Amino acid sequence: MPKIGVEQSLSDVTAALQQKGYDVVQLNNESDAQGCDCCVITGQDANVMGISNAVTAGSVIQASGLSADEICQQVESKINR
Repeated sequence: MPKIGVEQSLSDVTAALQQKGYDVVQLNNESDAQGCDCCVITGQDANVMGISNAVTAGSVIQASGLSADEICQQVESKINR
């Protein structure tokens, strides 16, 4: 099953993804995202300086404004490409 990284504050998303059988890892720092097929973030930690270092080759989904079900659907569409 794909490994999904989820930010700590998104507990409802973590529960929904675990219910669907995904291996969910909590994202506390950059190294947690390594090896993830997809990451779900809140987007609250915006990159003000415009510097980005890719830590994962997987897709990144920004959760703001989305329900847990909508996020699960996006994860499934990204994983099943």
